Amino acid sequence: MPSLLVISALAVLAPLAARGVGRVLRVPIIVFELLLGILVGPSLLGWVQEGPFIEALSDFGLALLFFIAGTEIQANALRGRTGRRAWLGWLISIAVGIGIGVTFMSGEAAVIMGIALASTALGTLIPILRDAGELRTPFGLSVSAIGTVGEFGPLVAISVFLGGRNPGVSTLVLLLFAVIAGLAVWWAMKTPQGLLHEFVDSTLHTSGQFAVRLVLLILAALAVLSIALDIDMLLGAFTAGILWKLIMREADERTREAVDSKIEAVAFGFLVPIFFIYTGVTFDLAALLADPVLLLFVPITLVVLLIVRGLPSMLAAPPGASVRERIAVMLMGATALPIIVAVTAIGVSEGIIPTSHAAVLVGAGMLSVLLFPLIATGIRGDGVKRLGTSPVEDDAA
Repeated sequence: MPSLLVISALAVLAPLAARGVGRVLRVPIIVFELLLGILVGPSLLGWVQEGPFIEALSDFGLALLFFIAGTEIQANALRGRTGRRAWLGWLISIAVGIGIGVTFMSGEAAVIMGIALASTALGTLIPILRDAGELRTPFGLSVSAIGTVGEFGPLVAISVFLGGRNPGVSTLVLLLFAVIAGLAVWWAMKTPQGLLHEFVDSTLHTSGQFAVRLVLLILAALAVLSIALDIDMLLGAFTAGILWKLIMREADERTREAVDSKIEAVAFGFLVPIFFIYTGVTFDLAALLADPVLLLFVPITLVVLLIVRGLPSMLAAPPGASVRERIAVMLMGATALPIIVAVTAIGVSEGIIPTSHAAVLVGAGMLSVLLFPLIATGIRGDGVKRLGTSPVEDDAA
């Protein structure tokens, strides 16, 4: 319990620190959560130790982060030219990433490195885009497409190649999950949800809170299904977010906004900060400080991440984008952390990679979250000025 108290205090301190520093330099709040977690973790002050209770809350936070990422998918961002190029960019990234992994490692360790290098933190970028007023601009749609495939693709790769089964069997199991999820999506699309929306609206300000309870049920159901099929839980969480968005697509805008606000309150007000702070707590800073060579590999890996994931992401830049916008897209595409944390945690728990290698990859992910969106936002300028920019027609070849 003392650890939970410290983490709760840090969760309150992080937005205050972000607001204070934001007067001079705009830094994503998760950077403060990560750094504060490292500060109080075993590597430095030692005020918070790893434990099953906080770890469980952290896992829930990660699941909710991917759920919200699923709800934020812009369908038009995945259509036509932008969608095709986003997938092409990711396929290039995963191929190059695994190629680099094979050069330094072997077997599943190479796959872990490839997946880590080919990921994009959609759940991290969405709040940044929203706060900057970029979410529905051509730039925001491109970054959303890149982020979507940069999270969905790695989740599929984890389920196929790191499930402990033959890839052929894993693919069949993944197809079974896709069929079940597809039936749920078909139900959400075809079945009238009017009565459900009315009940959701009627309990928005009562102790029933039906919408929040239903979200938790859908999230738990698909996460449990993922675990039962021995595929990555985050794939279920991501799919749950997509399903919920479809269920609520025809609800009154006021109702949707109220429900979204409540879900975000549970996520970003409670569980997601625990995930990022606990990630800092579990970060093996001691291993890096003990070996200067490993410490040197953190910025090198950051550059590799920019090359492997950032450069191919530029393929999905908006048509006619300036050089500055393409560089901003590259930086946003190379912003990664949640998938890196998830895939390295699998690698460490399965004995595939040592904690020191995981620390290098997670450290590079932390730096990407700290630096890349900050630089990209500076290059783009004030996104709020572009709120009136209409989305690009994206059906061209």
